Amino acid sequence: MLQVDEPARKTPLYDEVDVVVLGGGPAGIAAAASAASFGCKVIVVERYGFLGGMGTAAGVTNFCGLHANVHGDIKQVVHGVADDLLARIDHLGGLNAPHLVFGKIHAQAYDTAAYKIAADQLLGAAGVQILFHCLAVGITTNSNASIDCLLLETRSGRIAIRARRFIDCSGDGDLAAWSGVPFELGDGMGNMLYPSTMFRINGVDAGRAGRAWETIPARMLEAERAGRYAFPRKTPIIRPQKNPSEWRVNLTQLANPKGLAMNGVDMKELSDAEIQGREQIAQVAGFLREIPGFEASYIVDIAPQVGIRETRRIMGQYQLTEADVLGCADFADTIGVNGWPLELHHKGDVEFRWPPIPESRGFNHLPYRMLVTASLANLWVAGRCASMTHEAQSAARVSGACFVMGEAAGCAAALSLASDCAASDVIAAELQSRLEQRGVFLGWHASCKPI
Repeated sequence: MLQVDEPARKTPLYDEVDVVVLGGGPAGIAAAASAASFGCKVIVVERYGFLGGMGTAAGVTNFCGLHANVHGDIKQVVHGVADDLLARIDHLGGLNAPHLVFGKIHAQAYDTAAYKIAADQLLGAAGVQILFHCLAVGITTNSNASIDCLLLETRSGRIAIRARRFIDCSGDGDLAAWSGVPFELGDGMGNMLYPSTMFRINGVDAGRAGRAWETIPARMLEAERAGRYAFPRKTPIIRPQKNPSEWRVNLTQLANPKGLAMNGVDMKELSDAEIQGREQIAQVAGFLREIPGFEASYIVDIAPQVGIRETRRIMGQYQLTEADVLGCADFADTIGVNGWPLELHHKGDVEFRWPPIPESRGFNHLPYRMLVTASLANLWVAGRCASMTHEAQSAARVSGACFVMGEAAGCAAALSLASDCAASDVIAAELQSRLEQRGVFLGWHASCKPI
């Protein structure tokens, strides 16, 4: 590729803070709130004009992973910051009661607008400064190989923010990758979890639609056999929102010209995927209007961006594995738990793999070591880009586990500052004590709160 020389520049220093959090999704919200609760001066940097990550920008509108099937009894296992956010969304009238999915576990739908407002309120109450419409483009480092500044492009021009500690909640591991932290992309053979473009429809007659999600898969097969439609994947997720006339639809699957999952850190593939997603949505919306109760339905919203499930995953001090998830693994340095199963978005379909139910407790510990690297003393990585294998990431990438990882990273950053130690030297017992004080369920036993 041809290259051009850019002139050297002096970049204005916008601020100097204790902690910079890159990314305002569930992990970033939890990281910022928890660090600020210990008196840290915190800035969250977000590329959009709102918080929520894939939950708002990609239109997910559904919290997964807040619950686990504990010996046949479905219980909420993710608490702490998540409880505060749920309460705020509920106060705004935007939270559904948890609903059963796959006959095995609960998920919880919310209205995107309420999530955005609640997240603003939560971080505002914590004293966190939020910088919206800022695109992170690089870093500078200190002589001791720790990160010194985050470089941003903004509507006010290029700026730098200096911090003592950095938390990468970008979803794509941007900070870590720019810092030279080793990472994996997909399963090592070019396969990543396939992305989707989410959309919502309105105008549904809820009384006539009934429990349409139970009959839609059979109707899809019938339509394909008749040659009227060809669906990008076989397993639909179509459910009502808080207002029963509005339903969310998750039925697209986005591939590159080779038929592999679109790469969310490739600008050309990401651009093509946006167009492909909207093309698929038009087809799916047409099919839905053939279903009783959906005849007058219309597309009310297409998510602002493609829903990315997997890109970079850092190589941290421990990689969470498929065996850890399915075997409900224990870790001495637990920071919380994941109760979601493996959710592998293969070509044309979605495969779920579960721990034994009801024989098992249904959740695995998440170890602190999956958030820290061997090379950088002042960096934590939380969310879907944390240290996990391709298979394990399909479970622990969802919002429940991201809340857990983010809250732990924020607490750990505060402890690191207080004791002037590296990320990897934070004492697990002290971190666990702080997390339990904040209401986090660490999974030492199965006595989690029912909901």
